Amino acid sequence: MHALEKFENENTFVVFEWQALANTLKAYILEPQHQLSTSAKTFCLIPFPTSETKTVSPQYYQCVNEQSFPLPTFTDTDFSPLLLEAQSETDYIAAVNALKQHIQLGNIYEVNYCVELFSKEANISPLHVFLKLQQLANAPYARLVKLNEQYIISVSPELFLKRQGLRLISKPIKGTAARGATEAADEQNKNDLRHSVKEQTENVMIVDVTRNDFSKLAQRGSVATDVLFGIETFNTVHQMVSTVSCRLPANLTFEQIIEATYPIPSITGAPKQRATQLILETETFKRHYYCGAMGFIEPNGDFELAVIIRSIFYNANTHFLNIGVGSAITHLCNAKAEYEECLLKAKVLIKALNATILK
Repeated sequence: MHALEKFENENTFVVFEWQALANTLKAYILEPQHQLSTSAKTFCLIPFPTSETKTVSPQYYQCVNEQSFPLPTFTDTDFSPLLLEAQSETDYIAAVNALKQHIQLGNIYEVNYCVELFSKEANISPLHVFLKLQQLANAPYARLVKLNEQYIISVSPELFLKRQGLRLISKPIKGTAARGATEAADEQNKNDLRHSVKEQTENVMIVDVTRNDFSKLAQRGSVATDVLFGIETFNTVHQMVSTVSCRLPANLTFEQIIEATYPIPSITGAPKQRATQLILETETFKRHYYCGAMGFIEPNGDFELAVIIRSIFYNANTHFLNIGVGSAITHLCNAKAEYEECLLKAKVLIKALNATILK
């Protein structure tokens, strides 16, 4: 652990990526860039929009050095922050019911509404929290990002975009079920999720938005839904995951692809622009990097971006820490059940922090 901590402390801009198959933690030293490099591996961060019409503004960091560390033996820590709810359960239910009025009026069909848990005096080790969180979650897109005093501790299960040559894919997640206490209960929860009309409705609307985004870019007739209502199991939850793909025309730039597909459908809604406007008007906190995207871009133009969810955000100078969690609001949803889903998604983050929610 000492070598990892030394590496983290000595560098201002760093990203650690968990590589389970190689049993290593790969660390990249980053250098901020004004534009995308075509000669070096680049780390990219895209914040959530600050308005429904704002131009997308990716942030680029060239990878100037990299180093691999053996995955350290995890040791628990003694910090235990107290978290406050930015919105009470009562206020959450009122906000969700107000959003359902927009659905009944036909203004939107679905919106991803999020809530915040926060602490103004947290004192944590981001590296220790990241290691514990990934041990608990075993997520496919696990990264710890350090930008000066700001940290993003992320164990995302969701792929926003992946480009391989001329093929572009997205794997939107909509639909969540808890893991069961027994093997039989776990299988029942998975089966209930697979056949839930409510969850299928949430998922297919986001698939439709993703297909529409892809149609702006794709070679004619190449947009396909490769998987609809697939079920993927993670350590803490089951998720309904669909896969959409298309074939791109040659010479399409990264910026053109992002401009056509951002913000991310699964964490905005349908239609995207109006859903984003309602998110900005209704939510009680600014998402910033939460619900944005991050990942690596290769010099040949291939890239892989994950959705920044299941994440903890921490400022080591001010000791402000926050978590965002959300769910899809549709005409079929129950506000109380959506609140419980938010808490379910937050559970692993709270456990990694040894945190307690103050009511």
